Amino acid sequence: MPLTRDQMQAASDLLCRTWSEGGVLTALPEAIRPATRAEGYAIQALIERHTSEPLFGWKIAATSLAGQRHINVDGPIAGRLLAERVIANGAAHSLTGNRMRVAEPELAFRMARDQPPRAAPYTLDEVMSAVGALHLAIEIPDSRYENYAGAGAPQLIADDACAHWFLLGLEAPPAWRGIDLAAHRVTAAVAGKPPLEGSGANVLGDPRVALAWLANELSSLGIVLRAGEVVTTGTLVTPLPIAPGDRVSADFGSLGTVTVHFTP
Repeated sequence: MPLTRDQMQAASDLLCRTWSEGGVLTALPEAIRPATRAEGYAIQALIERHTSEPLFGWKIAATSLAGQRHINVDGPIAGRLLAERVIANGAAHSLTGNRMRVAEPELAFRMARDQPPRAAPYTLDEVMSAVGALHLAIEIPDSRYENYAGAGAPQLIADDACAHWFLLGLEAPPAWRGIDLAAHRVTAAVAGKPPLEGSGANVLGDPRVALAWLANELSSLGIVLRAGEVVTTGTLVTPLPIAPGDRVSADFGSLGTVTVHFTP
């Protein structure tokens, strides 16, 4: 039987309470556990009742093979970015309570125009024409599930697609529009350890393709992708293992750099 509104609210309340308290769940109780992606998204939407700030934007999880393997799903899923969980470039940040403990360098688009739901899919050109700016970013994901790799897509979607903290870097130079983002290279490293290299091709083949996927995923759910919202498109490199005391930097070449330090 499909979940009722009350059951979905109970699932959302439990996930949000677990998040705020730094707790962990084995899984959602069977009576309120989503069985489909649609139920997962309906539970996720109720997270907005637990924040007083306007929605900051959206994240796309599992846009690379490495990301899909990390949480054991076969394709991308979307989650909400909450304003109170956004940190600045160069910030010092605590990993207390974080079990996933990875950092993910990403490219994030800030929208300049709404993309409302519609019957016809959005094309890549249409979505890109609605973009106002490109930002460099680092996502610091986590899950409220003890075994997130075994939770399955509906539960992970309900859990805000493993959203946790998000570092928004400075706006990239306007010349980014002339760059082949699929071929663009990024080097990321934990200080003192060998760097990892990646490119935009690791994000559904191209970060712009990922953005178009997100616009169409929201459209299918009847959700407006709004002007001013930020969409972070997924990790460009294999997720970097991190620990307290680490300093992570990501070099996007001509687009700039972002850093974050994790307090001991």
